[in-house]
Amino acid sequence: MDLFSSTIDNNKNLLPYDGTVRYFGPLFPIRKANAYFEALMNTIEWKNDEAFIMGKHIITKRKVAWYGDLEYAYTYSKTTKYALPWTKELLELKSIAEENTGSKYNSCLLNLYHNGDEGMAYHSDDEKALGKNTSIASMSFGAERKFLLKHKVSKETIGMFLENGSLLEMKDTTQTNWLHRLPPTKKIATPRVNLTFRSMVAG
Repeated sequence: MDLFSSTIDNNKNLLPYDGTVRYFGPLFPIRKANAYFEALMNTIEWKNDEAFIMGKHIITKRKVAWYGDLEYAYTYSKTTKYALPWTKELLELKSIAEENTGSKYNSCLLNLYHNGDEGMAYHSDDEKALGKNTSIASMSFGAERKFLLKHKVSKETIGMFLENGSLLEMKDTTQTNWLHRLPPTKKIATPRVNLTFRSMVAG
């Protein structure tokens, strides 16, 4: 199922059941989106991501960064990251995400995919530190990439393309009931930066 179209209704729920996903489309003129892309590429403290899978220590080609209001500890794939202080551009983009979604965020996990060879396997952002049924705002800059969601029980799949400068929101029970991924593709040779604004909970 391909939900991408030139007419975007950001009040429309793109999921048929068990969650809410809204796509706002590009929020910036192309020159502004490209300027943010360049700033993120050059000012973010990127590091190769690490994970422990089946007892093996894996270092990915994909790079990540973790920022927030406080030095939040975020653990996934058996590794822990501590949030860095916001940059000027991240604060601007956080404010824009909050204005559009109506939610507040205190942290942001960023991913840098150098080309289409790098992707992300199916997963849910359902760690306890993120709270339950909270909003995650996903901003994309650079290469347009396909994004997939798959229901955990029915296996129904939803697909869409995330454009340069666009915003996608996942909220309500989406992380409980759906997986999402960024599939690799040989068609893309340029980088993409993805920002996922989140709300860490105390405790």
